[in-house]
Amino acid sequence: MRSAISFIPLATTAIALAFTGILLRRWRQRGGTHHLWWALGTVTYAAGTITESLTTLFGWNPVIFRLWYVTGALLGGAPLAQGSVYLHAPRKVAHILAASLVTVVLIATACVLLSPLQMNLVEPYHLTGKVFAWQWVRAFSPFVNLYAFVFLVGGAIRSAVFYSRKTETRNRFLGNVYIAIGSMLPGIGGTFTRFGHTEVLYVTEFLGLVILYYGFRLNVMTRPSAPLSAQPLTA
Repeated sequence: MRSAISFIPLATTAIALAFTGILLRRWRQRGGTHHLWWALGTVTYAAGTITESLTTLFGWNPVIFRLWYVTGALLGGAPLAQGSVYLHAPRKVAHILAASLVTVVLIATACVLLSPLQMNLVEPYHLTGKVFAWQWVRAFSPFVNLYAFVFLVGGAIRSAVFYSRKTETRNRFLGNVYIAIGSMLPGIGGTFTRFGHTEVLYVTEFLGLVILYYGFRLNVMTRPSAPLSAQPLTA
């Protein structure tokens, strides 16, 4: 049975797509591989919530379900985290980590697409990984989400510490605090989905994205007095 919460992904999708346009415009203006990865991250974020929206509107579908798992459980935060890697780490290290991440995600995606489904466990308007016959497939998502947590949340905390040293960069400090908080919320919601409470994910995805966007805006609205070359942790 559908509840009002089931329709939240419709709003989340619209926000994610608008955020993608903003990130791509910023990439065209300022360049930076991290902007492209962040844009990819918001696209996959939108793709995940689109599958949730389609399930709410039209009911459960095996193709949509598999796409939901790939875009949500595997790619919900990983591309955003990889953008932070390119922002903070040496380029060679970022390339190695990107190749490793893509390899793991491709292997996991193949397993998700190949796993039989337990159709007797399907609920008409509810998405959950418990329908996989190969339950070990779900072991990939905690690993990928840990990667996302370490680099996305960790990168935001590192930036927050850096910008907390000067009063004129207080907006960037607060912005990165918000980014850290917003990054954690979908992961918390994802944990609830493992126990069948997918609606919690819908709420945390929406709130997390809104907070992420607000944190991003606080960062880009700030104009530090130091030259750009002296500001290595800038969005």
